[in-house]
Amino acid sequence: MVYMKLTSKVLFIIVIAVILVILFAALAKNGNLQLLNPQGYIALQQSKILSGALILGACIGILVVAFTFFVVFQYREDNKNSKYNPHWSSSKLLSALWWIVPSILILFLGIINWKTAHQLDPYKPISTAKPMTIQVVALRWKWLFIYPQQAIATVNYIEIPVNTPIHFQLTADAPMNSFWVPSLGGQIYAMAGMSTQLNLLASKQGDFPGSAAEISGDGFSGMNFTVRSTTQEKFDQWVRNVQQSDTPLTLSTYDELAQPSTYNSRAYYYYADRNLYNEIIDKFMAPSEKTMMPKM
Repeated sequence: MVYMKLTSKVLFIIVIAVILVILFAALAKNGNLQLLNPQGYIALQQSKILSGALILGACIGILVVAFTFFVVFQYREDNKNSKYNPHWSSSKLLSALWWIVPSILILFLGIINWKTAHQLDPYKPISTAKPMTIQVVALRWKWLFIYPQQAIATVNYIEIPVNTPIHFQLTADAPMNSFWVPSLGGQIYAMAGMSTQLNLLASKQGDFPGSAAEISGDGFSGMNFTVRSTTQEKFDQWVRNVQQSDTPLTLSTYDELAQPSTYNSRAYYYYADRNLYNEIIDKFMAPSEKTMMPKM
């Protein structure tokens, strides 16, 4: 009777686990889980790391659960064939197993983490091809994107050519925030008075959602943007269209834009003040530090 109840519980757990795996796989296939739907080189490498860690963790979990059920079944009250051994806890073999095996697993994960942390350094160029620079400014509660090479700027929208390395320079004129495009790669912080870097590359065409990954106040939930990856020809045409915008991005225009606002729609500017990004950073620096700030 006890055996029947135990078998029923095991089957129930297995069925639930299978259902969860199927649902998880379906969500990943439909692209609803951006972390598991990589569309760029960096995101692909990160997805491999996550998948490897998930598989390794699942194997460990399955072994632990299986061993737990084995112990429960083997040493149940009505099992007259189980051997009574009150001194098993002093076994050197068992002690070695439950120390050496976890240590090997931790060492293995540590080596992978160390290797990939250096391989996927956000400051490290992705390829030898010349990157396109986009300067990112986190505001309350919107994102400003400046294209210094194309002399344009946008709000809450990025367009990039496919298979082109993108070098992001990031700062903030607001509380610290985190720039994140899950389909293309990991997040990086944008902080006032500092300039951080991130290198990404979109290997496929499409629209990829981006967001603020750091809670920063009332408008945090609406601080989203879209990254559109397209062909070089369409990108060049888009740049020409934005360059014909009626609104220049000057320091006075920027001061109006930097005022707090929520759920902002897209906006486009032709870029008049070529040193705006440095001026935003300089606002938070002491006079002696400003003279030391390298020009971007």
